[in-house]
Amino acid sequence: AVVVHDLDTENPATRLALAMAAQRGLPLLGVQHHHAHVAAVLAEHHREEPVYALALDGYGKGDDGTVWGGELLRVDGAYFARLGHLVPLRLAENDHESGQPWRLAAAVLQALGRGHEIVRRFGSQSGASALAEHLASGYGGLNTTSMGRLLDAAAGLLGICFVTHYRGQAGLLLEGLAERQGEVAPLTGGWVIDNGNLDLLPLFSALADEQNAQHGAALFHATLAAALSDWLASAAPPQATVIACGGCLQNQVLGRGLRNRLADAGFLLLEARRIPPNDGGISLGQAWIAQHHLLGVSA
Repeated sequence: AVVVHDLDTENPATRLALAMAAQRGLPLLGVQHHHAHVAAVLAEHHREEPVYALALDGYGKGDDGTVWGGELLRVDGAYFARLGHLVPLRLAENDHESGQPWRLAAAVLQALGRGHEIVRRFGSQSGASALAEHLASGYGGLNTTSMGRLLDAAAGLLGICFVTHYRGQAGLLLEGLAERQGEVAPLTGGWVIDNGNLDLLPLFSALADEQNAQHGAALFHATLAAALSDWLASAAPPQATVIACGGCLQNQVLGRGLRNRLADAGFLLLEARRIPPNDGGISLGQAWIAQHHLLGVSA
């Protein structure tokens, strides 16, 4: 009846969908990436009611054409509303997929007004001076709300990983150090919620001065879980059914901390269990949304 696809036209699956629809004379339905993440969890749990959701991953094209990845959504069947997002981080062009966490850390330093530290911290990396000049100029580049890129930035700032050799390496190393450290208290004043958006720069300011990478990794995770719970609670009514999804929820330290925080706040949390929380579940979410479109289920 319909061929469903992600909004990213550079995605191989999207190109396949476009070709298939043209070949078979079928209509196309583009589905926003994070809407599909949330829908996959709804499909798995056989739920139909409107939900509030945190969609946390590395990359997804937004319906405004920008790079999303840290989103607070309200999803009602075939429709969604973006209630808020992480405060955008300005990156140099293509750094959202560069595999060089030090460059993400440099972007955070620039956002903190500490761009003068980039060469001192990362001078051993090729192109550090050029990147510092580029970020300072404010010319070109892109804004991203990606949570995955903030995980990379944290690993870079703490000196855990400057260059990755496989996808997700920086986040995995960061998670492993946090697990080894154990429980720590979240950073007081480590985040700000402004106009529905979550600003984590206060946390990153502390990480930039942290001398113990293991403690810093644990502090990052504890503060992030507290901030995300607070953010969700700022939008969702008490005792609401909420969802946390996206590739960043493969991080067990983050998932556990968020799960505990949301339970303490009285929310019923739905998560991916039988399906993967990352893009392995996207097709299920796309199909669920398409079904709702075809059946005329409205918000």
